[in-house]
Amino acid sequence: MTGIIDVGGGMRGIYGAGVLDRCLDDGVSLDYCCGVSAGSANMCAYLAGQRGRNYRYYHDYSFRKEYMSVDNLRRKGAYLDLHYVYATLSNSDGEDPLDYEAMMRNPAQLVVVATDAKTNAPKYFTKQDFGPDRYEVIKASCTIPIVCNTTLVGGREYFDGGLTDPLPIEKALADGCGKVVVILTRPVDYVPDRSGERMAPLIDRLMKKYPASARSVFTRHDVYVKQLERCLELQKEGKVLIVAPDDTCGVDTLKRTPETLDALYRKGYEDGGKIAGFHRNRKM
Repeated sequence: MTGIIDVGGGMRGIYGAGVLDRCLDDGVSLDYCCGVSAGSANMCAYLAGQRGRNYRYYHDYSFRKEYMSVDNLRRKGAYLDLHYVYATLSNSDGEDPLDYEAMMRNPAQLVVVATDAKTNAPKYFTKQDFGPDRYEVIKASCTIPIVCNTTLVGGREYFDGGLTDPLPIEKALADGCGKVVVILTRPVDYVPDRSGERMAPLIDRLMKKYPASARSVFTRHDVYVKQLERCLELQKEGKVLIVAPDDTCGVDTLKRTPETLDALYRKGYEDGGKIAGFHRNRKM
């Protein structure tokens, strides 16, 4: 079984959108699809065969004040309105709906990674946790602490999956993948800067209600580095293919312009051409 992981990364997720659109164009159908944060939304549209849909969400809709804005923060207490993204736009009566039936018909497994806000344990959702116009699990995976309010699924509160399992290679292997494509949204040699330290004043507020998750903001980068080292080892053995940009074109988690987003998408589309050959060589 060949799997694919998209680690997300806010607006940098448009790189993964380009990679997955290239897979659709090349007729590459993976057996196991795992998404973290924005990567989970990318995977859903990929499984539904909706080429170009992810591009529109990053390149077009993200500039609307309803999507992310100070106005959202003032009125709703969250800079990024995930309900607007994954309900108002995505529902069957929305402007750009996810083809839920096509996603469910696709035989590939889907895993969406989120983090339990209270226990700080990773939670792995599957297709069974979706329903028509019920995309709470995507919201949960994308719920960036401080930027977003927690997302409720089944009565529990969740944060972004990147807090606890930012690069879930061990999960993919444990679930039976013999080979795995890993989509990163930063260069392979990127050195995490422990951004949680810069956010300390804001994290103090998070600590009062969600202490376990607040602490993980400081440690997630170390987890990512260890997981990436594991992927690099497996790549030498031919079991992993890492697809990553040589630079992010100026795009970051919440930072973007139409021009930089388009440039990063095109990088992803070009780099995604490596996957067809890796997938065809299915000796593992």
